[in-house]
Amino acid sequence: MSWRGLRRVSFAGIRKKKDCPESYIVVTFGLDKRVESPRIEAASEPYPNRWTHHLLISHAGEIDDELMAWIKSAADFSEKK
Repeated sequence: MSWRGLRRVSFAGIRKKKDCPESYIVVTFGLDKRVESPRIEAASEPYPNRWTHHLLISHAGEIDDELMAWIKSAADFSEKK
């Protein structure tokens, strides 16, 4: 079974953005509230009480406890849907 088969709804993703330097990736996650942080590049509310957040990662050190807590919260939020 693939990891996508484990959850009904995606809660986070990683992608390359063509207009960013080669060393960057974009991490995207969804929560029930907007995260206020200078690390968040963009946030939108595509549906009521569902916020999609995007942040740029340029080096491994940015994958820290704060980011992992947001992703854990996103996983928990996706389970409630």
